Amino acid sequence: MTSRDKHDIVIIDETEPCPYLPGQTARLPLRMPLRSIDPAFADQLLAQGNRRTGEFIYTTHCPRCQACEPIRIDCEMFVFSKNHKRVLARGNRSYHQRIGPLQADETRVDLFNKHRELRGLASQDKAIDLDEYHWGFVRSCFDSFEIAYLDHLGRMVCVAICDRGKTSLSAVYTFFDPELERDSLGTYSILRQIEFCRREGMRYLYLGYYVRDSLHMKYKARFLPHERLQRGKWVSYSKSEDGE
Repeated sequence: MTSRDKHDIVIIDETEPCPYLPGQTARLPLRMPLRSIDPAFADQLLAQGNRRTGEFIYTTHCPRCQACEPIRIDCEMFVFSKNHKRVLARGNRSYHQRIGPLQADETRVDLFNKHRELRGLASQDKAIDLDEYHWGFVRSCFDSFEIAYLDHLGRMVCVAICDRGKTSLSAVYTFFDPELERDSLGTYSILRQIEFCRREGMRYLYLGYYVRDSLHMKYKARFLPHERLQRGKWVSYSKSEDGE
């Protein structure tokens, strides 16, 4: 173990195949915080580009690539488009939102694995089990909670894992039933999180990393305006880069 700074200890620091870009090598050192993460400190960590997995935090330190850019939405500046309003209206008619503490059960594990497999996100990883879900999502060093969406029959169709700061919200991971892709549940979840931020007086919604050449990441850049962390500075984007 080596100490990175006075606030955390690096516990894993190895290179691995990049989960986003074929042929690239990734390095994401996992750090264990040595102090409690209060809301103000959570804001600071997120603004520096940190993400969470389980009880650990990390940023990318890849040897030959800087494609990963932390991306966030300024919820005060964001304007809902006509399409966003349609997605919200359709989702609100079909699904009920339930906000509560993080939970681990077979329903969530099955939905997570189904989402990852059918959307081609599993790569070479095997399906996770209940213990892995608990360690990856429920055990947390942040003030964390989940936003679940249920249909009219009470069936869980989408779960958003969230970390909360004082003025910011981090969308840690969202998974949904890919058979309901026509309802744009991923987009719907983000729009509802923007509404949550506005209601709670939180300015920023962090969407994790944006990788321009990753097909699975392109949707994040379509929320405009947004900001990306590039060379230590948050840069604002107000237009789509792919013409969509």
